[in-house]
Amino acid sequence: MDATIGRLSDAKNRWADLPIDDKIRHLDGLKDAIVKVARPWVEAAVKAKGLSMSSPVAGEEWTSGPFSVLWYLKDLRATLVRLATGVPVLDGYATRTLPSGLVAVDVFPKNFDEGLLFSGITAEVWMQEGSTIETIEESAAAFYRSHADDRKGNLQVVLGAGNISSIPVLDVIYALFVEGKTAILKLNPVNDYLGSFFESVFAEMIDDGYVGFVYGDADVGAYLTEHELVDSIHITGSSSSYNAIVFGRGADGEANRLSDAPVNTKPLSAELGGVTPVIVTPGQWSKRDLRFQAEHVVSQKLHNSGFNCVAAQVLVLPRAWDQKGAFLDEVRAVMREADDRPAYYPGAKERCERAVAASGVVEAFGDEGSRFLVTHVDPNGASHAWFGHEIFAPMLAVTELPGADPASFLMNAVAFANDRLNGTLGANIIVDPKTERAYAAAVERAIADLDYGTVTVNAWSGAAYFLGRCAWGARPGHARTDIQSGTGVVHNALMFDRPLKSIVRGPFAEAPRTFTKGEFHLGPKMVYFVTNRKAHVVGEKLIAYCDEPSKAKLASIALSAMRG
Repeated sequence: MDATIGRLSDAKNRWADLPIDDKIRHLDGLKDAIVKVARPWVEAAVKAKGLSMSSPVAGEEWTSGPFSVLWYLKDLRATLVRLATGVPVLDGYATRTLPSGLVAVDVFPKNFDEGLLFSGITAEVWMQEGSTIETIEESAAAFYRSHADDRKGNLQVVLGAGNISSIPVLDVIYALFVEGKTAILKLNPVNDYLGSFFESVFAEMIDDGYVGFVYGDADVGAYLTEHELVDSIHITGSSSSYNAIVFGRGADGEANRLSDAPVNTKPLSAELGGVTPVIVTPGQWSKRDLRFQAEHVVSQKLHNSGFNCVAAQVLVLPRAWDQKGAFLDEVRAVMREADDRPAYYPGAKERCERAVAASGVVEAFGDEGSRFLVTHVDPNGASHAWFGHEIFAPMLAVTELPGADPASFLMNAVAFANDRLNGTLGANIIVDPKTERAYAAAVERAIADLDYGTVTVNAWSGAAYFLGRCAWGARPGHARTDIQSGTGVVHNALMFDRPLKSIVRGPFAEAPRTFTKGEFHLGPKMVYFVTNRKAHVVGEKLIAYCDEPSKAKLASIALSAMRG
């Protein structure tokens, strides 16, 4: 470890001063290397999670693994090319001033291919207070706009996530190309079987002294974060891991946290997950609507067997909605029909048992109860098991809130999410088009008032993870003594200096019924839906498209998707 850290520390100033054209060359090398190892990478992840390459579930590994990285590299490269050629980073991106005075930038889609691949999904990034349309461009890409004499090298340790395979790679790429840092990655023991593939991806940058790999447990992570040559830290994990780094472990660490006496004061960014709400706005839905949205909600829960930082955890329903029972019946049906996914992440069984013991009405589905629905959770009760921390398991809770109409319900739901639920990473609103038109002001107010880093309408907040131009992270402003979902952002391919939240909008109904709005889907089923029977086929074809885009490959992807 000392030798690796020493090499990276020695190279940090050289990397910071490396011309942008050379950085672009490294990006291109990363792309080629990822395409080469994409299949064995996915095969290893599928095997480790107890899945099958011939199962649609394998599609999750294609899309949340190598595809996520390749799609991000495309966006990041475009930004670097603009910086290298003197073209404004935000040239061609529409900006507007919101009624609140905040500035929003329309970031997705920007061309025909994106619109087709993501079926019309739209995304924008809102800036923090104080940003103006005039200052966004000059504040973007701050590292590259700084004077060369003022740039200082920085060695960052990245403590990788163990659930989604693209996270460690994306975090290292962000440190390298957005922040100008060298990076040492410690893989999580849960997925360190991917280390050989990742090392091959970064082989050239390892040889040049810009990237390093370390393996081991929490003690290794502690050694790295405390090392005198390490300048900064990034972690994807839990608030307990964050607190252990910043304040120390055990009783002494907790005492330090309570008195705000950190033992590690190095700059630290963190993505820590949280309790993700899905807020269902009352309306008049058809049978197909009920089924489609049930598939959507269950997919937000069961994707990757629930081991996602923005997995749906609390389904917030209108107490007086006359279709509430019918909707829950459809949710149960989808839970029952979904493919079994092994609960591969350590501690899942124990977390499920604790949550079940603390709950009222619990319904189990799948082989030996591999997934759970918990209804009648009191929104005003002491439901710490559901509201106070992330479950990180295939369990979905249902609670109900009052509201005489959609506007009053949304107001209650926003207050509940902001005040009762731990974390601020992502929140989701479901609303049918007719209700959204009739209560447009209430829907827009809910989007603005939800204190989350990503807010989606008729989409899963996980969709923002795939869209590299979105800023991915918690709502800014958490105190280190109550870190919630973390601090700082990643992805952010347009290199915004002060992003506040990402807003993603999707379709209420599946194609071909809805063409005006879209989400991360191609045809009738979104690719992340657990009911998409062609997700594994589409996922592999997306890799080939990212390697060498063509209209023929687009058509092939669309054809496979329409059969999903």
